[in-house]
Amino acid sequence: MTKLMSLENLCVSYGQVQALHDVTLDLNEGEIVTVIGPNGAGKTTLLCAAMGLLPSKGSLAIAGENIARPSVEAMVARGVALVPERRELFGEMSVEDNLLLGGFYRWRKGQRDQKARMEEVFEIFPRMRERRTQMSSTLSGGERQMLAIGRALMARPRLLMLDEPSLGLAPLIVREVLKVVSSLRTHGISVLLVEQNARAALQVADRAYVLEMGAVALTGAAEDLLHDRRIIDTYLGIGAQPAQAAPAVA
Repeated sequence: MTKLMSLENLCVSYGQVQALHDVTLDLNEGEIVTVIGPNGAGKTTLLCAAMGLLPSKGSLAIAGENIARPSVEAMVARGVALVPERRELFGEMSVEDNLLLGGFYRWRKGQRDQKARMEEVFEIFPRMRERRTQMSSTLSGGERQMLAIGRALMARPRLLMLDEPSLGLAPLIVREVLKVVSSLRTHGISVLLVEQNARAALQVADRAYVLEMGAVALTGAAEDLLHDRRIIDTYLGIGAQPAQAAPAVA
């Protein structure tokens, strides 16, 4: 498989506090890779550093090309898009206008395919077609998340990085959103998924990294980690196993 993203010995500090310690991570084309871990583990910091939003030490490569000084513009130019945890939508703009902004980089490069891209987004998220003239501030939480992902897709990314897409959403909507995330591979898009909802993330991912206190504590196939006793005890809870297999409680 072709390696799409490679991070090696990534370190990030906030002043005197080191938030990431020599994190090494890779993602192949066509893969969904998830990063799970508790609050404060450094998951969001990892994505922000990979996107060039935070200064970092270490090496970062996209499709074999080393990016000496990661920046948002450099990453976007190489087909990387980030959907932040807060979604960062323009509330007083319509769904359609928010989507058009997502395609601005391509428009600036002379690629006038925004209408075609929007139709592709509407195919993925039919509800956005129904809401196209609606102000984004009036959308439900699930619809705002769909719009945030759709806006990122307008840039036609090779790699989509998602920060906590399930945050604040009802379980039914979480399943709907992650089902779409899983389907993005059919559109030629690889995904780096940061999630606190470990069970949901492991069910859609191919591989996973467990981040604890800014360092990679465990990595492996998502299916294996979904049944790993350490992950079950720490992140999934006793309910992840059949009742007869649950450990006795003292």
